[in-house]
Amino acid sequence: MRTSIRRSRGTVALMAAAALTTGLLAGCSKDADDGSSNADDGGNGKTTLTVGTFGVFGYKQAGLYDEYMKLHPDVTIKENVTTRTDVYWPKVLTRLQAGAGADDIQAIEVGNITEAVQTQANKFVDLGKDVDKSQWLDWKLAQATTKDGKTIGLGTDTGPMAVCYRKDLFAKAGLPTDRDKLAALWKGDWAKYVDLGKKYMKKAPKGTKYVDSAASVYNAAVGGASVRNYDKDGKVVWDKSPGVKAAWDAAMTVATSDMSAKLKQFDPTWDNGFANGTFATVACPAWMIGYIQEKSGDSGKGKWDVAAAPAASNWGGSFLGVPTSSKHQKEAVALAKWLTAPAQQAKVFAKQASFPSTPAAYADLKPAADTTAYFSDAPLTQIFSDAAKTIPAQPLGPKDKPIDSAISDIGILQVEQKGKSPAEGWKAASAEIKDVLGQ
Repeated sequence: MRTSIRRSRGTVALMAAAALTTGLLAGCSKDADDGSSNADDGGNGKTTLTVGTFGVFGYKQAGLYDEYMKLHPDVTIKENVTTRTDVYWPKVLTRLQAGAGADDIQAIEVGNITEAVQTQANKFVDLGKDVDKSQWLDWKLAQATTKDGKTIGLGTDTGPMAVCYRKDLFAKAGLPTDRDKLAALWKGDWAKYVDLGKKYMKKAPKGTKYVDSAASVYNAAVGGASVRNYDKDGKVVWDKSPGVKAAWDAAMTVATSDMSAKLKQFDPTWDNGFANGTFATVACPAWMIGYIQEKSGDSGKGKWDVAAAPAASNWGGSFLGVPTSSKHQKEAVALAKWLTAPAQQAKVFAKQASFPSTPAAYADLKPAADTTAYFSDAPLTQIFSDAAKTIPAQPLGPKDKPIDSAISDIGILQVEQKGKSPAEGWKAASAEIKDVLGQ
């Protein structure tokens, strides 16, 4: 779920150290990350399990924590939520290396899973023992499994792509509002989706833009490339990847036009953009459904709709791991297995449409009535199921997340927010990536 910014290595180290000492980690929920974990609950005989996540995972919203605590009266669950992974993951790495301070369960974003597998496997419990591995998609399980067979994380969700749009703003701009007609207009190419933005801007309602950000377009387009930043042999190829180039070109069309609200995703200004209806579309992986509901609030109900994406794409998808430093490993492992089981993944989908990584859940997927109503009765199960069937398998590498972040949060923002040329933006991203790769 849930993107990030990658800064220079020195800056990240300072951020991580600051996170450890100050605990100033703003979250999507009201639970504050106070930096403590593995603590018993005030001597009342209960075991307190802390769950560290980023963004909106939906466990609290779907009532899963309450359900588990009713089933296990001796357990209390506390969720520590950090909004952005650029803050979250460096903090986790620092605590893993220190052997203290990590939560009993730590979420791992798909962009970080290869790094975790290759460099942090000894810091996580093997969750592949005493669990039916066939519950998960083969490729999902493989992403979190080491060469010697240790599974450090259990898959939570995947990120099949759609487009979420404000049909009220489309109507005012004189564009079709029917989801099937829109899907037909941009079918086959994200560049067609961008082209529709030019038409939107000709009659755009005052104060609105077509899309939230150029980075949104980049993330959606590159998520459908057969080769992204690494090839099948593990070689870094981001600067030669046709998929990266096509996604960059689409993003540059947006960044150099008037169709973008020029917002940085997952910043407070982006959240406010949802609430205030300042953009008409957003690239929408399944997990974004819950995010939009939360950030748009009651005023957005019935105004949002969902259409099939121009091309199959995956953006996001996470895992739950249990650090070996947890003082309650047995209890944490049991909770992680329960939260990622098919029945619970189906409940999270019902609440916010996060698409399961367990095929056994697919037959019974049904969004909650209020979620369906919020998105104008869109057939969410069909849209995301159809998308999931044709997503290409992408080779992943240990630096996928910082490479993506350098392109979207440095290169693209240089053009979109600072008026630099596409060539200058690419140069800035390239310099950061070379720093990340130690070149």
